[in-house]
Amino acid sequence: MPRRRRRGMLALLLASLFVFGTVMALRTLRAAAGLPAGVPPGVAEPPEPPGGRGMPPGAGPSYDLHAFYYAWYGSPRFEGRYLHWDHALVPHWDPKVSASYPRGRHRPPDDIGSSFYPALGPYSSRDPAVVDEHMGQLRDAAIGVLVLSWYPPGLADDSGEPSDSLVPFILDAAQRYAIKVAFHIQPYKGRDDHTVHENIKYIMDKYGSHAAFYKYRTSTGRSLPLFYIYDSYLTPAESWANLLTPSGSHSLRNTAYDAVFIALLVEEGHKNDILSAGYDGMYTYFASNGFSFGSSHQNWKAIKTFCDSNNLMFIPSVGPGYIDTSIRPWNNHNTRNRVNGKYYETALQAALTVRPEIVSITSFNEWHEGTQIEKAVPKKTLTRLYLDYLPHQPNMYLELTRRWAEHFSKEKEQWLM
Repeated sequence: MPRRRRRGMLALLLASLFVFGTVMALRTLRAAAGLPAGVPPGVAEPPEPPGGRGMPPGAGPSYDLHAFYYAWYGSPRFEGRYLHWDHALVPHWDPKVSASYPRGRHRPPDDIGSSFYPALGPYSSRDPAVVDEHMGQLRDAAIGVLVLSWYPPGLADDSGEPSDSLVPFILDAAQRYAIKVAFHIQPYKGRDDHTVHENIKYIMDKYGSHAAFYKYRTSTGRSLPLFYIYDSYLTPAESWANLLTPSGSHSLRNTAYDAVFIALLVEEGHKNDILSAGYDGMYTYFASNGFSFGSSHQNWKAIKTFCDSNNLMFIPSVGPGYIDTSIRPWNNHNTRNRVNGKYYETALQAALTVRPEIVSITSFNEWHEGTQIEKAVPKKTLTRLYLDYLPHQPNMYLELTRRWAEHFSKEKEQWLM
């Protein structure tokens, strides 16, 4: 071999070794800093192609599986302060009871308003890397529809800040993982049939053309947006009927803003109110079995029978457990232990028994009420010992959801045969 060619090959080999060594050094530094390899700080990790992140080859998300999602969290890096992680301790409505419990606010990052601790730490919902990771976790769990907790522009809950500006960002992130986004319209001061009319027009005009905007195919073949209306019972059925019945004074029916509207069922008497209001179906939301008529698994068969006989959709809500004593220290009687996943599996099986078209999950990340299926990690501080998923891994509930999604899909095939 000529000497010049040998020198050229040696130089190429040395250059390759230098590049390889540099890349490995950067990976090591990133791992030490807790950053994903190959991702600059603050920049979203590029999504893996569909079928990645541990999903079975060819498996996609289930659009019959909806998970309630909250984008109200904030951190000093993105909002200048913590939002929601510093949740105040809610006083009991009876002053005598309230006097026996502590007051004040949580102090993140070590003390947060949750009995569990997120694997991502007390994050910001504005962090691109966090939102991308959430979409990956939803995809890992085979959840096809993210149900976004939503307030109109300029409005927010008592502990947060307006977040409608995050919607395009969430839609774009969801699209990369073939996930759809539906809206969970929250109660706000002055909410009624007129303001919700405006909300629906706003959402559909601004976001309805996005590829990730969820649409439900009805039995008549129409493709319509689907809206969950939280605490719908706060507005009288007669008022809702103005909006949701064909003869209503400002009806959305048979207009460009028609949709599938799902009301919250809490008490047994709400069934008939929901029917007369013109709603298309009902969901139960609460993950505490026995907390309300709607959230009690034993009542789901009767609710489904009522819905079937009145051409309504029943969407039971299942959850992995419930504990909100980090923000409502007096509410221990509504705690539901996870029992290493058995509570969740019992809820999932109860939902399956009534053969629903859609199942909703409470929740992906409502950390205050301990209903999250998002990754959580063990954590102990000088003043707090957080609950965790041990002896299982942080992704335990994502895996459990994915396995159940496959089972749900197979069962639905049998029902249709």
